[in-house]
Amino acid sequence: MAETPRILMCPPEYYGIEYEINPWMNRGVASDPDESRRQWWALHDALTGLGAAVELLDPVRGLPDLVFTANAGLVYRDLFLSSRFRYGERQGETPVFDRWFADHGFAVEHTPDDHHFEGAGDALFCGDALLAGYRFRSDARTMQWVGDRLGVEVLPLELVDPRYYHLDTCFCPLAPDSAIYFPGAFDEYGRSVLRDRIRTLIEVSAEEAFSFSCNAVVVGRSVVLNAGAPKLARSLGRHGYEAVPLSLTEFIKAGGSAKCLTFRLDGEDAASWRSAATRAASA
Repeated sequence: MAETPRILMCPPEYYGIEYEINPWMNRGVASDPDESRRQWWALHDALTGLGAAVELLDPVRGLPDLVFTANAGLVYRDLFLSSRFRYGERQGETPVFDRWFADHGFAVEHTPDDHHFEGAGDALFCGDALLAGYRFRSDARTMQWVGDRLGVEVLPLELVDPRYYHLDTCFCPLAPDSAIYFPGAFDEYGRSVLRDRIRTLIEVSAEEAFSFSCNAVVVGRSVVLNAGAPKLARSLGRHGYEAVPLSLTEFIKAGGSAKCLTFRLDGEDAASWRSAATRAASA
């Protein structure tokens, strides 16, 4: 029997556009608190409906982006590598996340002081390798440090379009040998690495990438993503996946969508180490 996916989310009680640290954020374009709550709970309910166990982090006034739990850090088995945010506006989130993970049985560690690292926003397992986005938020040298600490292979991928400032805005592993991606977010070398290392790559159009369709949550064969990506939905269907579209427009105003709003506590479905642990547990 497959292990129940465990996901950490934070209700959007204090979410809002209070500063501008990426091209999507504009303090003149406010989020609607009621609609934000409605969209967030629709995502929560969709995930629980797919069989995921969602755990909640208490929101904190003054930390509007705490809702984007994907940026908390990176989980590898029972280790939590905490993020070291590039922008001061988000650095207050770190002690909140650290306390939660320590209280829930994880060993908490940090990258060196001068190494920026924004967790599962930029570090995503696909099979045995850690795909590592860098330039806008995380540093390439930090990603190599993370790989050394975990004892895993790291494939650095330079991001070249500031609209896709985190790897999870333009790349989503589906399984150990497949992923969706927007080629325009990577340089030619990065595109060649992805083509060489991932057997099945589903390309997302520029129009649908702009609607954050790559920022998706994978639960088994279901892919939860922002509405407005019919071509990707058809492509996923041809590969045996079902798209679950939701309206998450209030969070796109801050540069995030379904994936940004979730943190897999048990490792992503596409991580080989998670699959091995699941097999061992069910043996």
